[in-house]
Amino acid sequence: MEIYPLLIVVFCFLASNGFSVLSTTEFDFGTLALSSLKLLGDAHMGNNKIKLTRELAVPNSGAGKVLYSKPVRFRQPGLDFPASFSTFFSFSVTNLNPSSIGGGLAFVITPDDELVGDSGGYLGIMDAKGTQNGNFAIEFDTLMDVEFKDINGNHVGLDLNSMVSTQVGDLDSVGVDLKSGDLVNSWVEYSGSNKKLNIFVSYSNLKPKEPFLSATIDLSEYVNDFMFVGFCGSTQGSTEIHSIEWWSFSSSFDVNPKSPAAALPPPPPTASLMNPTADSVTSPPPSMAPLQSNGTVNSEQKSSSSKCHNSFCKQGAGAVVGVVTAGAFVLAFATLLLVWLYSKKFKNVKNSENLGSDIIKMPKEFSYKELKIATKGFDSTRIIGHGAFGTVYKGILSETGDIVAVKRCSHNGQGKAEFLSELSIIGTLRHRNLVRLQGWCHEKGEILLVYDLMPNGSLDKVLFESRMVLPWLHRRKILLGVASALAYLHQECENQVIHRDIKTSNIMLDEGFNARLGDFGLAKQIEHDKSPDATVAAGTMGYLAPEYLLTGRASEKTDVFSYGAVVLEVASGRRPIEKETNGVGKVGLNSNLVEWVWGLHKEGRLLAAADSRLNGEFEEQEMRRVLLVGLACSHPDPMARPTMRGVVQMLVGEAEVPIVPRAKPTMSFSTSHLLMTLQDSVSDLNGMITLSTSSSENSFNGGGVGMDLV
Repeated sequence: MEIYPLLIVVFCFLASNGFSVLSTTEFDFGTLALSSLKLLGDAHMGNNKIKLTRELAVPNSGAGKVLYSKPVRFRQPGLDFPASFSTFFSFSVTNLNPSSIGGGLAFVITPDDELVGDSGGYLGIMDAKGTQNGNFAIEFDTLMDVEFKDINGNHVGLDLNSMVSTQVGDLDSVGVDLKSGDLVNSWVEYSGSNKKLNIFVSYSNLKPKEPFLSATIDLSEYVNDFMFVGFCGSTQGSTEIHSIEWWSFSSSFDVNPKSPAAALPPPPPTASLMNPTADSVTSPPPSMAPLQSNGTVNSEQKSSSSKCHNSFCKQGAGAVVGVVTAGAFVLAFATLLLVWLYSKKFKNVKNSENLGSDIIKMPKEFSYKELKIATKGFDSTRIIGHGAFGTVYKGILSETGDIVAVKRCSHNGQGKAEFLSELSIIGTLRHRNLVRLQGWCHEKGEILLVYDLMPNGSLDKVLFESRMVLPWLHRRKILLGVASALAYLHQECENQVIHRDIKTSNIMLDEGFNARLGDFGLAKQIEHDKSPDATVAAGTMGYLAPEYLLTGRASEKTDVFSYGAVVLEVASGRRPIEKETNGVGKVGLNSNLVEWVWGLHKEGRLLAAADSRLNGEFEEQEMRRVLLVGLACSHPDPMARPTMRGVVQMLVGEAEVPIVPRAKPTMSFSTSHLLMTLQDSVSDLNGMITLSTSSSENSFNGGGVGMDLV
């Protein structure tokens, strides 16, 4: 063929002019075949889209990855700069259950084409053990994960061998909401010789004039000679579906690095590359066509991509109409059949659930084997916290894919009958602000409790150990959620439940920073209007009501006192018991937070208790109201404390806060009342009263419970 001499002439011409012939890669959805893609994990094809996560009606935690099957050269021997590349992609995040959020997706350059990273905050990029190094990623994250220092649940981050982004951009600033379900366009451009990376994001089909994020990085430090390009995504207890609807990619080495225009230009803005939902475009991206990659796509090839390439479409419009009509009929029939089968199955499931709820009055019983598999044999790398009565592990249930917190408790001599009785109390509790107990296991001399995993850990960890300062709006929402949960336990349950261990380490935070009250290990259930029995005082110093310490008799009013201490802790950003003596702002050795705020109120300086880290970013009237609620709940006289239902009304502004005296009232009992309570509880108080002085010493970052003492 005559083409070979021509190629030799071109090669000699380039070499004689100082140019290097270097490998390039170029492809788009219009020239890709399914065989050119490698689908891993949960990734799959559907309706000419790549879906990185599964379509499930129930919340799930999983990850998927799609890669261009051929490696792309990113480093060339003899060159001190990496390849330039540009890519354009359109994606969407839809949700079958809008109240269920958590996950995200990322464009990745990775050395491995076999492994999928962990789900949740790892987005399928890396695993928790850090074994998948050498990853370059641009993440589009829909969940604020404190562990990775995320700024919010709607951001773009540049990840270099770490899930902690080196640069982050808030998409709210450009009016883009990843969770809206709308198609989002992104352009990523990198110049190997200039080491300049630009990221553009927009709903529009036209690339913005200014980049959303810009960074100067030497990509050669993060890539090998050959790498794989693609996308990964994950869910974290959600029903999010992450779809890639269009993708084009091109890379090359700058043939003349000294030239200011060395970077490879982005793909031309043709209609086929554009957002099909935009007003200016009516045609969707083209469907899959035969493979044409690892080479330059010339204009003749591009123009021919819109022509008819098979004998079927050449038969004329009549054949096409006939097939389309028949296909529509078959599709409609199949849809009706599926609807009928689904409705029948749903009725059966519903009837089964109703029957089960009548017979089984407690959570599910798991097998020891099932939970052992979920925690990888209770592997030490799965530990997310420690409680006084056991260790808490992160687990992934193989049957459903749900991520849970598994607390491994010692048997501790507790009889199975008593244990099941306790479970029956907890299992009947259902409230949006309570950590849900999914199930239990009582085998091999151990007790295993399975709870919903709370992605943002415990409140005390976020308040005192996170680098992120918890905003005031989040704090107010958390306090309202805990109050709502306690109102349910005290006044809305069939039998009243006294928690007895209200503290910030027992308040867990879900993906939306909603409060979930946990740890019912010390909880007691009593009938309404009945007096509680006296027991040995149990709980954590700084949260215990004075009358509880004296009599050992817990009541809803002792829970209210503990809640008041939590309110003051959240508003002030101080622990209930300060241990340290040095440092600005410390109020003395083992000083009591409640006493300190009472003192400020007496001096007329109540707002001085507000957390200085908030930098005044709160409404003073609202802060004052919350602090007064905290003091009202911390009143020494239990009869003067409000009910939790009343506290909820105060926090939402439906009721006024009762007048709180400037000077802290003294605690007083009538002689007859004191003698009666002491006589009732003296036998129980003969034992040692053991108290913990730390609010977070035995807490953990996950769903579940942790008890400080009994």
